[in-house]
Amino acid sequence: MKKHDIIRAWRDGEFAAQLSDAQRGVLPANPAEMPAIDDDVLKSITGGCSFWGACPTSAICSPCPPLQCH
Repeated sequence: MKKHDIIRAWRDGEFAAQLSDAQRGVLPANPAEMPAIDDDVLKSITGGCSFWGACPTSAICSPCPPLQCH
């Protein structure tokens, strides 16, 4: 496949759907695609707390009311 066809397939889902099975087989993975992340990993990530500090996995104290440590 030519570079411009690969890039077009990454950007245009309809174009990618029209490719043959052989063409799709040699199509490299899109480097900008979102990786799959397990729910367990997502639950362990802090920093996505609500505005009022509802984040039970965090070890950070909220400077704003209600003053809570998490």
